[in-house]
Order: sequence, then C-alpha cells, then structure tokens
Amino acid sequence: MVRLVQFTDSASTRVGVELSDGGDVADVTKADATIPSDMKSLLETEGYLAKVQAAVSKAPVVKKADFKLAAPIYNPEKIICIGMNYVDHCTEQNMPVPTEPVVFSKFASCIVATGDNIMLPEETKELDFEVEMCIVVGKKARRVAEKDAMEYVAGYTVAHDVSARDWQLKRNGGQWLMGKTFDTFAPIGPAIVTTDEIGDIHKKAIKCRLNGESVQDSSTEQLVFNVNQVIAWCSKNVTLNPGDLIFTGTPPGVGCFRKPDPLWLKDGDVVECEIEGIGIISNTVKAE
Repeated sequence: MVRLVQFTDSASTRVGVELSDGGDVADVTKADATIPSDMKSLLETEGYLAKVQAAVSKAPVVKKADFKLAAPIYNPEKIICIGMNYVDHCTEQNMPVPTEPVVFSKFASCIVATGDNIMLPEETKELDFEVEMCIVVGKKARRVAEKDAMEYVAGYTVAHDVSARDWQLKRNGGQWLMGKTFDTFAPIGPAIVTTDEIGDIHKKAIKCRLNGESVQDSSTEQLVFNVNQVIAWCSKNVTLNPGDLIFTGTPPGVGCFRKPDPLWLKDGDVVECEIEGIGIISNTVKAE
C-alpha cells in the first residue's frame, strides 16, 4: 500500500509518499527526477506506481514538522459526485433508494487541504457537512465493465462535500451545483491510498465529527452503488481521465435532516472526516 501525497515545504509543493498515516514523507522526486512534482501529472505517467515504489527506499525523508500536507490533487479535469448513495442516508430522508446513480458536480476551484479553513460565505445561512469516500481515477476509462472497474482506480481519499443547503435546495432553480461548489467546499486528503493493500473498500468505517462529537457514523457497506458500479456507469456517459475525482455520497447524520432542528455549521466549528484505512481530514469553519 502506498500513501501518495502532495506536500509543501520551504522549497516547493511536490509529490511524496507518506511513510505512515500522519507521519514523515519520502521525497521521491529527489530520488528520481523523472517523477513529476504534481499528482495529476504523476497519475498520467505510465507505470507511475512502480516508479514511486522503487524511489521510496532511496528518497530523503522530510520530517512531519518540516512540511504541510497539501490537497492530494488540485487540478482534476472532473469532480463527479454521486448523491443519495447510502441506503441509511435515503432512509433518514424517507426517500426511495435510487435505481441509477444521482450525479452532480463540483468545481476544482473548491478543493482545499486538511488544515485549511472552510469559508462560511455571507450568502448562505445553511452550511452543512458531508463525509464521503472519494475514488481517484488512475487511467483513462470509457465504457468499462463492472468486473474490470478496479483496474481504473488509482486509490481513495477522504472528501468533505460541504453544502450550502439553501442554495442547493431552495435557490438557483433547483440545480444543486452552486450550493455544492463555493470556494473551499471540497476539502480532500490526507493522502491517496492505493488499492493494492487497502482491503475491501466496501467494508470501511466512515465517520464525521463536529467539535469532537460524532455526527455521522456508518460503513461503506451501505453504498447503494459500489465502486465498480459507479466507475462502470459514469464511464458509459463520460470518459474518465487520470486524476478525476468521484465523490461517492454521504451516510446519514447530516445537519439538514436532523429533527426537530437542523444543525448548521457556524464560525469556529471544527469538522473532522475519517475513513478507516485512509485517514482523517480536519478543517475549521471561518466566516468570510
């Protein structure tokens, strides 16, 4: 298993391999000058994983105190999001389970890293949290069969689908896009964990904590459409390219469906999103 990251130190932002969750980073671009310094270019490189694995043992190690984790990728061609994709999330809304994926998108400009602030814009009064597991596409995919879909997955990362519910559900003609894609509305990280040793991605705990208290706690076993099905379905309609991100939906517990009163994010709130085997991202909400 490889934990691919982008990190920033006094010299630059570049690709590395996190040696443990939250640990030091092997600076693989210093060991092999042919390894690209940004994640999208790396994922577009033929045989990138073997190249990175070979470089780790020779790479200088950068200590945790000497760098900041960046988002693992900032420039995907596409961010595809799957809505209503947890059975228990459908249940909490009294909504039928979808018979085909519900798809919307976010802009790449809303990506931020763990530790960065989530902007609370003055335009929304209903800011909500949604922990999600994110698929990172590893190679070009068009009309992929379900049985072959895992061959096109580079790995997985943790995503936070921050949502302005008033814009998503009450404004803008019922279109979800604007409510999902304000600046900073897509924290991702801490790493892209490769598929080779992560185990069954469909049996991972997925959790969200608000100011240290649990607000979402489920399992990827609850996915309506699993990774194979999502890759196959999306690739029938659009070509997936290396670095594309697919947010796979959120489990129950989001703020807008809480009874009797919804729970909205406010200035100073700290949101932690966690997926077993991948890691934790933490972001503080700051009024704009």
